[in-house]
Amino acid sequence: MTGRIILFNKPFGVLSQFTDKGTEGTPRPTLSTFIDEKGFYPAGRLDRDSEGLLVLTDHGPLQARISNPKYKLEKTYLVQVEGAPEDAMLDALRKGVSLKHGRTRPAKADITDPPADLWPRDPPVRFRKSIPDAWLRITITEGRNRQIRRMTAHVGLPTLRLIRLSVGNWQLNQLQPGAWRFASPTGS
Repeated sequence: MTGRIILFNKPFGVLSQFTDKGTEGTPRPTLSTFIDEKGFYPAGRLDRDSEGLLVLTDHGPLQARISNPKYKLEKTYLVQVEGAPEDAMLDALRKGVSLKHGRTRPAKADITDPPADLWPRDPPVRFRKSIPDAWLRITITEGRNRQIRRMTAHVGLPTLRLIRLSVGNWQLNQLQPGAWRFASPTGS
């Protein structure tokens, strides 16, 4: 499969598209704020309030293969949640949970520490002294609308911050927010 790939670290608040068709009056930041390469399109989406790896390509069939859930391409996220995860909550994520449009596929879900070099979010995540928070590493093979947020809320752990670390073989690694680089079509 041919085509060029761009790996982009999408900052919080940026739309996963090149133009803003919203009706909010004030233009919102889009991919065109950061990427001036022509002919590239996102392979999948990342919500405006999520951060991390967004894969873009200039090859339609590759874009479809990356985006289509039938190929079960793994996507891994670092998720800051409100509350203290219990084994039963993690087990529910691992088995799949029932959401409005059906049951999710089983996920990989574990408690983790945030990376030491994690960038600060602007604006910062709300902090409440009386409610603990924790970090999870969750891997899914689908990409339903706001799926991770809906899954964690379903088990009683609302998502505070969501950062995509990888899509298939493509890794965020040390790419800083707003930065991008070309990558191999097979991942790297």
